[in-house]
Amino acid sequence: MSKPTSPGHAPAPRKGMPSPRLSEAEFKRRYRQHFLDPAFGAVEAEIDRIAAIAWDAYSNSRKSPVTRRAGPGFADPDYELSVEWLAAREAILQAQRRHEDTARPPSILLVNGSSRSEHTCPGEMSKSFRLVEIARAAIEAEFGLPTVTLDLSRLASEYGRAIHPCKACFSTAAALCHWPCSCYPNHSLGQIHDWMNEIYPMWVEAAGIMVISPVNWYQASSPVKLMMDRLVCADGGNPDPTLTHGKDAGEAKKVELDGWDYPRHLAGRLFSVVVHGDVEGAENVRRSIADWLSFMRLVPAGPHAELDRYIGYWKPYATSHEELDRDEAVQEEVRNAARALAQAVIARRAGRLDAPGAHLEDPRQK
Repeated sequence: MSKPTSPGHAPAPRKGMPSPRLSEAEFKRRYRQHFLDPAFGAVEAEIDRIAAIAWDAYSNSRKSPVTRRAGPGFADPDYELSVEWLAAREAILQAQRRHEDTARPPSILLVNGSSRSEHTCPGEMSKSFRLVEIARAAIEAEFGLPTVTLDLSRLASEYGRAIHPCKACFSTAAALCHWPCSCYPNHSLGQIHDWMNEIYPMWVEAAGIMVISPVNWYQASSPVKLMMDRLVCADGGNPDPTLTHGKDAGEAKKVELDGWDYPRHLAGRLFSVVVHGDVEGAENVRRSIADWLSFMRLVPAGPHAELDRYIGYWKPYATSHEELDRDEAVQEEVRNAARALAQAVIARRAGRLDAPGAHLEDPRQK
């Protein structure tokens, strides 16, 4: 671990924000909104009983109602950990083993960052998804590498898909941010269906990651930003929640100040970024995503792997897909970005690619 930057007594966590706790009546009013459909009227009494159980879980803060002893390999083997967190951890460990298995071909993760889909209100597929498909076809046909597509549009179109917001545990103390994230699910608050426990292993297993995103109001799309924020635990996060006995902020401050090594759990993976817009902001969003990945010590796959373009510049939105059809140059540029990533992944596997400075030690951590 690194030398402590502020040795001595850890400061007490700051308090003073107003409580978000609900009254029983308000909690049950909100809970019953799940059953607004008149078809639930036939089971009104049963819903009342379920709402009473949910209120009990909320009022007693039963965040993780099913736990077991951490067991060997943890700082405190007797500490009770969520079985859901343990399962997420095991999925990451298995993904890491696949990532390191040289008998398997290296895989590439393709991320569709648009929330648009014909399966919900927009009624039409996104250009981002089409670009992902162009990249996938080039990688698989020309290089024979396996790909996995992470379609973030399913946050808006699929039942039971959510990426809950980051709670910024890292800003209290690095050790309080667990890898994988232990903030969710929080059953007492109804914060369930969190997709990140499936997304983390996708990133871990991949040898290369390609993010394709539209510009939304000068920023990355909402799904991409949610994913980015929740990947903070992959960059310096604590893989052993028993060190902090769960979410004990005071203990976490002490652990960090005693010396924290900020483990970079995704370091060394290669990346490509493609951002497309129609009016403004494409260059800034591309740079923002690429800078984020580089800061986590992922490695850019070269100048062809980073691309920002406008499709149908100041043209009607209604004809944007037709503009993409006509813009064969941007289609080929996306193929080139995919090719550059695939070539870099293959070179890395063959031992022919070593990022300059990859083995240098950082004098300062995040």
